[in-house]
Amino acid sequence: MRNNYWLQNKLYQIWELLFPEVPKLNKVNCVFKGKWKNKFGHIAEKGKNTEIAINSLFKSELVPEYIIDTTIAHELIHYMHGFNSPLPQQFRYPHKNGIVTKELLKRGFGHWERKEKSWLRKEWPKVYKELT
Repeated sequence: MRNNYWLQNKLYQIWELLFPEVPKLNKVNCVFKGKWKNKFGHIAEKGKNTEIAINSLFKSELVPEYIIDTTIAHELIHYMHGFNSPLPQQFRYPHKNGIVTKELLKRGFGHWERKEKSWLRKEWPKVYKELT
């Protein structure tokens, strides 16, 4: 069952396996939040903590798990680049020159990134309509 506990465990697994060198300098919570058509997730500061929000519609089994994994990895890259985290900000803009995509490729998410783009184009409109 996809709930916030499951999602938090996903975050820890992805962080430990694929981002082990990224220090965790504050509490990072990963939660389902919002029902967005055009956004899979975001990262925000919540006091001294960081919150990674994943689209609540992704609780549905109609959404492949790799979409959630890729979204979490995307937000962790923002964290490691110092956006809404205590780490030093490395870039002026969070997506400048494709830095997130380059980092996803470097960390082995190239295949999932391509599948995500295809799923977004072909399946997401139908899934979104069904879930809302």
